[in-house]
Amino acid sequence: MSEIRIRGLCPLKGEIAIQGSKNAALPMMAASVLHKGTTVLTHVPRIQDVFCMMGILESMGCRCRLEGHQLEIDAADLTSVSIPEHYIKAMRSSIILLGPLLGRFGEAVTSYPGGCSIGRRPIDLHLEALRRLGAGIREEDGKILASAGRLVGAEIRFGFPSVGATENALMAAVLAEGTTVIRGAAREPEIQELSHMLNGMGARIRGAGTDVIQVEGVKTLRDTQVRVSGDRIAAGTYIACVMAAGGRICLRQTEPESMTAVLSAFSRMGARIQAGGETVTASMDGRPAAIDLRTSPYPGFPTDLQSPALAVLASGRGTSCLEETVFEGRFATARELVKMGARIRVEGNRAMVEGRFPLTGTRVEAPDLRGGAALAAAAMAAEGETVIGQCRHIFRGYEDICRDLAALGASIQRESEATWVE
Repeated sequence: MSEIRIRGLCPLKGEIAIQGSKNAALPMMAASVLHKGTTVLTHVPRIQDVFCMMGILESMGCRCRLEGHQLEIDAADLTSVSIPEHYIKAMRSSIILLGPLLGRFGEAVTSYPGGCSIGRRPIDLHLEALRRLGAGIREEDGKILASAGRLVGAEIRFGFPSVGATENALMAAVLAEGTTVIRGAAREPEIQELSHMLNGMGARIRGAGTDVIQVEGVKTLRDTQVRVSGDRIAAGTYIACVMAAGGRICLRQTEPESMTAVLSAFSRMGARIQAGGETVTASMDGRPAAIDLRTSPYPGFPTDLQSPALAVLASGRGTSCLEETVFEGRFATARELVKMGARIRVEGNRAMVEGRFPLTGTRVEAPDLRGGAALAAAAMAAEGETVIGQCRHIFRGYEDICRDLAALGASIQRESEATWVE
């Protein structure tokens, strides 16, 4: 059993570097499968999901070498097109290997993905996009079997801008014959990063970052090296922590231009934000102010930061309304915050939050990756000790949340540590 112990009401102060982006690194790792050669990624976060993806790639014949934060993937000898089921159940992101496997081999075998319990997240958009490119897909004994003699460019229309489905369609289209046009595409910065990497490998992609992406199929790709951007969700999480605790922090190796909606919302809550280059400085005096906030696909406020925002509002002042429009299971965190004395009422896809300070330290359980990080933020605004269980969820996406928060002055301890980090 993993747990984190936090003593609250300690203002944060200091400077840290932000880890590489989880949501960028995983599809970039998947994209390496398209090339019969070597891909090098730098600034890779050393997180459980990255290690899981490495395990998947190695099980299929890739050679992976992670030294520090540099990951080298040699996919020249990749032979298997079947993703082991135990990896699929552990990490939902494994589904993004369908597109590149189909693109390179014309076939792929997987199962329905697992991962965090934050909602249904059906994969029908992924499968329909691959069908549009010429893949035949059937289910047999609980497995998804995809095959195509040759993928052919097509027009794909998404009714919802799914990030994962856009990534799968994009990667499958790179080696397809002819032109593919993806309409209603996700616009997230991670889509732009993936496209930049693929273009560096020799792909011909235009329009990434808009809702219409065009891909001219190519026959071969080449070796490349690319740097993973700073994790905008981790940066937002640490800003939420200083808003709950009070103080002033400086975050380096960030991407402020990708955080416009986040920085705007946190500013409306009372945080003083300064952003420039690759640095964001955030400070908080007094308690966060109440606001109405709605999640939406990029460039809106990200669903991945809904739970940390909920924690901030719960420890603030006034009454807020937080509306979740992407994943219906995100409000599982609210139940744990209520254990800490938060006043939250969930009505469908909305949470009505009446701010209260201080919260009360107690034992809580991380319901999912971002919910676990949100509980750490709430603990910053709580009297006494908060114990967060099921922390394996947190370690899937945060390289070392205890190290980072301790460096900012938090009183925090991992289960295996004998003494407090102050």
